[in-house]
Amino acid sequence: MHAMQYEITLPADYDMEIIRRRVAHKGHLLDEWRGLGLKTYLMRERGVHGSPVNQYAPFYLWHTLAGMNSFLWGGPFQGVADDFGRPSVRQWSGLAYEEGGAARSSARLAVRRRQPVPAGGLLSEVMADAARETGRLAGEDGAVLAAAAVDTGRWELVHFSLWEHGTPKAEGDVFEVLHMSAPERDRLARSC
Repeated sequence: MHAMQYEITLPADYDMEIIRRRVAHKGHLLDEWRGLGLKTYLMRERGVHGSPVNQYAPFYLWHTLAGMNSFLWGGPFQGVADDFGRPSVRQWSGLAYEEGGAARSSARLAVRRRQPVPAGGLLSEVMADAARETGRLAGEDGAVLAAAAVDTGRWELVHFSLWEHGTPKAEGDVFEVLHMSAPERDRLARSC
């Protein structure tokens, strides 16, 4: 499993309905993309859920590198680059993935928490802790799924979770889920 995200931060007075319409019009384009576990079309709106910014920030869990590369180098990503400029694309290697009790529900909110991998100690313990946190999040009421991944270039962990309603039981940046494409979600590895 491979996690990927890019963030497009928009002006404070940007009409976020433009992003909603964009996703409503184009969100289906990845509904059958080979190699894609899931893509969540995420948006933060300034002043909502504590967000300091307006931002469009899709988050992906890829089942295959081939699917990710075909998206980036010959697929719909070109439209993002054409419309907003070429954003920096963050990538993490998957550590853990768990379906939640609300796995069959539509996700309404997402939470992403990035944190440094602690210095010292055993890296195997860091991975085990990330897997336990993924399981804990997935076990919370309203959880659709949870995942953890690591960027070894920056030694950064990312915890990602989707929630069906209400207040997510996770800490981090909260995003509204506008659409989710999940053509190969059933092929995402439960632990990596």
